[in-house]
Amino acid sequence: MSEALTELNIRAEEATPAALEGYAEILGRIDVPVSISEFMESVELRKPVRFMSDDKTILSLATVHRRPLEVRWLERHYKHTQTFIPLGGKPFVIALAKPTAEEFPDPNDVRAFLFDGSCGITMHVGTWHEFPFALVDPTDLVVILRSETNENLHNVSDNEASGDDLDKRDVAKRAGVRITLTV
Repeated sequence: MSEALTELNIRAEEATPAALEGYAEILGRIDVPVSISEFMESVELRKPVRFMSDDKTILSLATVHRRPLEVRWLERHYKHTQTFIPLGGKPFVIALAKPTAEEFPDPNDVRAFLFDGSCGITMHVGTWHEFPFALVDPTDLVVILRSETNENLHNVSDNEASGDDLDKRDVAKRAGVRITLTV
């Protein structure tokens, strides 16, 4: 792209239930536990998020290394609520934009959220996002998503990917901006 990109810097804000409203839900001990039965009195069961998917759901482990805090792609999923759960209490940052009917969100609507490593995130269906940014090397994240998403990532054309469950869009190409994050 030969044109100069407009600079857009987004400061990461603390990930709280109120801040994430409309984007995602925090996966952690934020709700009231429900006891299972008298046989499991030492177990507190919680249903902290509304997780949605079908039989093509997979659980994988991503080891994420620090990289420049630049949002190069934004992607969304049509068929599931993607989840990231940190292991080892390591912090991460994620850039999100609310679900839209358009082919690409307004870059000015992108927000960044800082997770301290004590909880994860389950995004709403259609939430635009960049893969989480590690703040400590290495950071392991449990990732719950559809296997179809990984298959769709192989459908690459002009530095973007798409499929029945995925739109992965190049930020510079689509919006003419360079989005950086500040922690």
